[in-house]
Amino acid sequence: MRLRESLGLRGRRVYKDDDRDDDRPLPVARPLALAAFGGSASVRRRPQASFDRIDATLVAVVAVLLMFGTVMVYSASIALADSPRYSVTSTHFLFRHAVSMLIGTVAASIAFCIPSERWQSLARWGFVAGVLLLVAVLVPGVGSGALGARRWIALGPLNLQPSELMKLACVLYAADFTVRKQDTMHDFRKGFLPMAGVMAVVGALLLLQPDLGAFGVIVAISMGILFLGGVNGRLFASITVALAAAFTAVIWASPWRRERIFAYLDPWSADNALGRGYQLSHSLIAFGRGEWFGVGLGGSVEKLHYLPEAHTDFIVAVIGEELGLVGVLAVVFAYYWLTRRAFEIGRQAVALERTFAGLVAQGVGLWIGVQAFINIGVATGLLPTKGLTLPLMSYGGSALLTSLVALALLLRVDFENRALMRGGAAG
Repeated sequence: MRLRESLGLRGRRVYKDDDRDDDRPLPVARPLALAAFGGSASVRRRPQASFDRIDATLVAVVAVLLMFGTVMVYSASIALADSPRYSVTSTHFLFRHAVSMLIGTVAASIAFCIPSERWQSLARWGFVAGVLLLVAVLVPGVGSGALGARRWIALGPLNLQPSELMKLACVLYAADFTVRKQDTMHDFRKGFLPMAGVMAVVGALLLLQPDLGAFGVIVAISMGILFLGGVNGRLFASITVALAAAFTAVIWASPWRRERIFAYLDPWSADNALGRGYQLSHSLIAFGRGEWFGVGLGGSVEKLHYLPEAHTDFIVAVIGEELGLVGVLAVVFAYYWLTRRAFEIGRQAVALERTFAGLVAQGVGLWIGVQAFINIGVATGLLPTKGLTLPLMSYGGSALLTSLVALALLLRVDFENRALMRGGAAG
């Protein structure tokens, strides 16, 4: 009840179906009981899924971002064939990106077929598997790295990045934890401290890689789900301040992270423009060249070996240069809509007494929204430089895989919501 009240859902039993012309409340067949109260109501499952229960607009937005991202990855990476750093063809990154998209689509299709109840039963085991992968990446001979970071596990021609898988595991685990601890979420020792302990372990492993950006996203997901789950407001504020202080201490204790902050504050100084502020300064140059409508698709100059990682962390800078402010705003709006839709689906699930599913949906929205905000903020100079990809658009197989699976879970929650609102079964 506390969670329903915090989301403004007290007294609201069902949602009106968009396909009905009258305002009569819809029957909800055997609503799922809250897992926090020990409920395990069995639900009848239909043998086949109906396509009219799938959010076509959500699928279309995701597909547009994927296709647009593929075009921009090709545009941003085509010149890398001329770079002495890469011994590749002009279509190397495009081909690998397409393969990753195909693998991610297959994985997402499988994930969509698994009911939310089953995901909840797998949440803790998935989290344990994620922690073991974070440990494995630090083992010599198992993990691999570049530029001083160890973040990947080589699997033949593909590289697996455990920190990306941990984001998905964190969404499921935090939602399951909140449901199990619903009665004690206001208590620091019983409600927050256990979650803080496991997040501290994850944080330590990520900082050893190091990957502060991924840790920041995971903390945002966990804290957001705990807040939505009914954690005490004063306790949440105190924890937020403590976390901000901890992140500040981590940055200040690392000389190269401090240099990044100073470069962010003054990227145009003689020292920073050719040093720590090199990426930011060239990203801002790309946005400046693009102006309102861009220089045209494929016409970017900054991608010609001036802007490092243009096809991954700074792909939005290439979008800004080639398609201008209009193109960037279109991308921002797409992520805003996606995040908002995820929260709407989550609130709907909670109203149908499907707390775990609702928190998973909102956790996915937090993940996509926060990471997109950080990536675009870094590229535009609003935030200090941090290596995070733009979900669904940047080059990166692990990130693309986990993002697609997460969005498949979001579609699954909405699919089950629609079934229940029409008086059917969730499966």
